[in-house]
Amino acid sequence: MVTDPPSLPSSGWLKSGTLWSKIKQQTQFALACGALQPIQTVYEWVEQENVRFLVRVLANIKRKEAASQQRSKDFNPFLPYDPYLFVADLSSTHLVLLNKFNVMEHHILIVTRAFAAQDSLLTLADFQALAIGLAEINGLGFYNGGQVAGASQRHKHLQIVPLPFVPDGSPLPLEPLMLETSGINAKLPYRHAIAHLNPLDFTQPFAIAEMLLQQYQQLLRDLKLIECPDIAEPLGAYNLLVTREWMCVVPRSQESISGIPVNSLGFTGALLVKNHAQLAQLKALGPLTVLTEVGYAA
Repeated sequence: MVTDPPSLPSSGWLKSGTLWSKIKQQTQFALACGALQPIQTVYEWVEQENVRFLVRVLANIKRKEAASQQRSKDFNPFLPYDPYLFVADLSSTHLVLLNKFNVMEHHILIVTRAFAAQDSLLTLADFQALAIGLAEINGLGFYNGGQVAGASQRHKHLQIVPLPFVPDGSPLPLEPLMLETSGINAKLPYRHAIAHLNPLDFTQPFAIAEMLLQQYQQLLRDLKLIECPDIAEPLGAYNLLVTREWMCVVPRSQESISGIPVNSLGFTGALLVKNHAQLAQLKALGPLTVLTEVGYAA
């Protein structure tokens, strides 16, 4: 029987080149001891405006819902965190945990050691941690900036999902539009702002963290989500998406539409519904309509 985690937190920075192996090792361990509880899905493609959206349908969400119901509204799963889900100390300010109820394999959370609110602005330390993660993993980094943006926890955490996470290995459904133009892409019917990050060198995460922060703040200013970078809170909820090639911010107006929840992944073209009834509703509305309704019309 597996009873003890193979490693415990230590101080300092993550040793370069070790994160991916640590994630795989801890995933194997956490599955064996039951700490990691993946949620199975089936998927369909739903096409609209020449975009093939990936829609996953949850096979069973009862465990996650039962766990949520048993906890008080002030429960914080990150203070203290589950040591069986601990992967590594990413930096002096952030650590890496496995996402307990993961839909996609090797989905990690980048969590602040001290409590910070999930609707607060990202800092240089946040972008240092994110850049370290993206240097080690070619993935999609994202931040659900507030409950309206799909955040399920109040404690600040960014997330990374390794690419490609589309089942057939193709790019993210909306990525071609992200790469097509910076600023605003008129083909997207909702408010957004895109920045191209090439030629940032993600093998030098500390060197680019300041540039990532500045670009993030500029996108927020473009969208009128901040007036100046030193304010403590943004002027609204938003989703942030970051790959090694581009960054996108989408302002949010509501958490869901017709019961269909949307977080950052929705704005990559990957949506999640709880059952086939919601899938039918999403098809009736159209994925782009769903994204526009939970955001703001362009």
